[in-house]
Amino acid sequence: MSNQSTENPFAALSRHLAGIVTQCAPGVVAISGRGRPTSSGFVWRSGTVVTASDALERDEDISVLTPGGERVSATLAGRDPSTDIAVLNVPGAESPLALARADLVSTGELALAIGRHSDGPMASLGMIAIAGGAWQSLRGGRIDRLIRLDRGIDPRQEGGVLVNAEGGWIGMAVPGPRRAGLAIPAPTIERVADQLLARGRIARGYLGLGLQPVRLDDELAKASSLASPRGLLVVSVDPNGPGRRAGMLIGDIVTAWNGEAVRNVRDVFRRLGSETVGQQISFAVIRAGKITSANVEISERPMS
Repeated sequence: MSNQSTENPFAALSRHLAGIVTQCAPGVVAISGRGRPTSSGFVWRSGTVVTASDALERDEDISVLTPGGERVSATLAGRDPSTDIAVLNVPGAESPLALARADLVSTGELALAIGRHSDGPMASLGMIAIAGGAWQSLRGGRIDRLIRLDRGIDPRQEGGVLVNAEGGWIGMAVPGPRRAGLAIPAPTIERVADQLLARGRIARGYLGLGLQPVRLDDELAKASSLASPRGLLVVSVDPNGPGRRAGMLIGDIVTAWNGEAVRNVRDVFRRLGSETVGQQISFAVIRAGKITSANVEISERPMS
């Protein structure tokens, strides 16, 4: 009987993961700017780099370190803070990330976050802690899937790529809550980046109202026929915004949007997508203890 050596599985896994990093490295860049730390990005198309919007503190003075070691100036094509996606025009970024999209992402699978720093590519290994459905950011952006890692990412990897153990592209690595990393999934990037290249921004609905959750007096809620004693208190009104044009006042309490109860600010944000611009909606309002209504025509959020 011959003695046949068995390969160490950990060594085999190590070489496999290192090979994935080598495969991705030509499409991953380092991004820096005046007064901000280095982060990462990836070549989405020839001459176009995608990175994290939150990593760009300024819209100008952006430079990119290419995989070839060349530092070139970049210009901002557009950004969408609500989905944390920014697109840069980068002459010389000519090696788009050549990875198949990983449409199936499962809790428990391994994931590599890959970025770049001044000395070359950098990588960290983690696990998908949560793989859920679509969600909405606090800024109102629609994210196609919830993909959360079991650990954080190095700040220099922010805006880099997240890939699975087969080398499939999961999305863009960004920091998330409680120091855990998140992925902005590939479908969200493809949808938003195309619009940013075309328009420079993503249209978002705008009411011109500052809102704050409030609990109503039980008697007032009962008199108003509310199923829940909750609403949104108007704490500020843009003098040039659609809310002001509709006659909304500080102190008004919004209880329903087109007949559907609103209990928190997120209930409003999730309704203010690009498709709502130009639509007229009806607010149920409590003003000075009396029930009234206001018809508001949603406008496009102005550039800030």
